[in-house]
Order: sequence, then C-alpha cells, then structure tokens
Amino acid sequence: MSAALLAASSSGGVISILVGIALVLLLVAAYWKIFTKAGRPGWAAIIPFYNAYTYCKVAKRPGWWFILFLIPIVGFVIHLIVSIDMARAFKKGTGFGIGLWILPFIFGIILGFGSASYDEAPVAA
Repeated sequence: MSAALLAASSSGGVISILVGIALVLLLVAAYWKIFTKAGRPGWAAIIPFYNAYTYCKVAKRPGWWFILFLIPIVGFVIHLIVSIDMARAFKKGTGFGIGLWILPFIFGIILGFGSASYDEAPVAA
C-alpha cells in the first residue's frame, strides 16, 4: 500500500471511531434524561445490567425481566415488548415503541430530550 492510501484509510477509521463514540455518548445522555424523567437515577444509564433493569422498571415491567434480555431469541422479543411499554409510559404510541426498538439512536434521543413526560400511573392489572 502506498503511504497516502494507508493514511487515508486510517484517518477514515479514526473518524468512524470518533463518530461512533459521539453517538454512544449521545444515547447514554438521552437514556440518562429518560431515567431522570421517570424518577430513576440518571447514572443507571451507564451501569451494565442495571441499565436494563432500570429500563424494565421505567417501562412498568417487573425488574427480573432484564434477565430475559440475556436469552438469545427471547431477548429480541422482550426488548420489543419493553420498548413498546416504554413508549406507552411516556404517552407515546406503539409505532414510537417500535421505533425505539429499531432505531434507539433516533427515538431514544427524541424521548430523552423532547417534551414527553412520564405517566406515573401504575399499569392496570
């Protein structure tokens, strides 16, 4: 490889890494705001496993559901259910919940930094 090609490819890699880090930090900040709006500690967004537990609690699901996230195929479905419940907890529709599941970088930021407010009412049995 020529030096110019090597420099161009490595700088592109560095830019990709920096963009990735920026997106992750933005998503963490969004979930910090989401948890804070729901009356939970914002720092829960940065603690592995505890963030999934808090996500379930904010979505008004039992805390032990975070264990279901760890089961390969079940976790995929549970994440969809909890994302829809998260949207409903913030008075958003099912479509927003699916968006939160598929595109958390967009819908999480909208939920965290937008005007959505948390519905404190318990889930009807």
